[in-house]
Amino acid sequence: MLYGQQVKTERHWLNGNSSLLGRRDVYIRTDGHHWEVEAQAGGAGGRSEVHPCPSRATAEILASAWLGGRPEWRELAPEGEPQAHSRQTSWPPGRVAR
Repeated sequence: MLYGQQVKTERHWLNGNSSLLGRRDVYIRTDGHHWEVEAQAGGAGGRSEVHPCPSRATAEILASAWLGGRPEWRELAPEGEPQAHSRQTSWPPGRVAR
């Protein structure tokens, strides 16, 4: 949750690897006012880095950098309803969740 608000996943990419060791996900999330990008390795129980972004445009740029233009990445349909973030998210930038 960002500042106690419900968080919506705006975009989600998956690298197409179904094994836990090889799976990578990139998410863009917002609470309507704040934006964050999460790069996750190893599925929901794996490591992740969450970076707050000042705008949607900045979040898109950061997510694109993590995707690296590699063709194996596939964008999944965004979830239609807001969701509670699975981890507590805090700001300042550079927080690493494990």
